[in-house]
Amino acid sequence: MIDDDAAGPGPEPSRQEQVDLAEQIVAREFEQFQQTQNEGGRAECQDDWPTFHQMRLAQFLAWTPDMLRSYATDLAQAHAAGRNLVTEKYARMMASTEPERYRAELAPHLPALDPDLMPTVESVIARQIAWAREFREGYPRLGEAMRVLTSDEDRIGDTSFETYLRGELLTYSARTLGLYARHVAELAASGQNLTTQIVGWTVLLGGYDSLDDAERAQQG
Repeated sequence: MIDDDAAGPGPEPSRQEQVDLAEQIVAREFEQFQQTQNEGGRAECQDDWPTFHQMRLAQFLAWTPDMLRSYATDLAQAHAAGRNLVTEKYARMMASTEPERYRAELAPHLPALDPDLMPTVESVIARQIAWAREFREGYPRLGEAMRVLTSDEDRIGDTSFETYLRGELLTYSARTLGLYARHVAELAASGQNLTTQIVGWTVLLGGYDSLDDAERAQQG
């Protein structure tokens, strides 16, 4: 069970405690994913726990303990308030993929956005798009399996990395967004790449020894 007070700056957890918290977050998200309504009926991916688990856990293993605690609290508070952050994330994406429907049917039912947070959101997105491009240059075969990159490539049923990320960031509390932005800035300052870290965890969870191993495997 995710503790509602998990956001505290508390003592640094062990690696196993951090993994356990990430696992709890993924399980809570999957519960919310099950409750997300799709226009054409239940989506096939909603029954694919192994892929959901691998992809989401890889993301959270690249986060700091404070980020995990904060987002765990976001999820717990949303649940207590009757909100579904996964549903809200997919709804926010439709501002790009189906803008007319978004304005008419979805936006009126979503929490108002804080305009003061939008520069932070867009700065994080710009940095992560640059990282994704850099990753694709280094690992082109793995890159081919990723989402299209920018929102101008969005199509119904084909959502870009940019649009997905924006939808997700817009569900975070100001506290979680601030921690996320700080982490991105620290990684950039030290020459690290968050996309590389996340995909690195993804391939390790998928049974590969390294990104290079996974890249070679894509050659058939």
